[in-house]
Amino acid sequence: MNRLLIITFLVPVSAFSAGLLVISLLFPHVALAADNDFELVIRNHKFQPSEITVPSGQKFKIRIENQDDTPEEFESHELNREKVIAANGTAILYIGPLDAGRYPFFGEFNKETAQGVIIAQ
Repeated sequence: MNRLLIITFLVPVSAFSAGLLVISLLFPHVALAADNDFELVIRNHKFQPSEITVPSGQKFKIRIENQDDTPEEFESHELNREKVIAANGTAILYIGPLDAGRYPFFGEFNKETAQGVIIAQ
């Protein structure tokens, strides 16, 4: 009877493990997603940090948190992106893959102070 219990337990566990292996092989970007997540904060009409270094040739995600009491627009002609972030709100941008280089961005509503660059390398 012990042998039957062991087999009954191991077969579903083995099938589950095999399924996880297949998923990780078919979708390798899922395992790396956290490595390509970046954060930007808008505070006092400035982007912090003002420079973000990302891996070239890979998609990535930027979470933008606006801590100001006024809205701001993330804009980049080089990245072909525009996104309004509400006052005290957040937004998510998916970008890439990018060639190696510098990609400036700015805040449309505060161009003089809200500036930054994404560096792909």
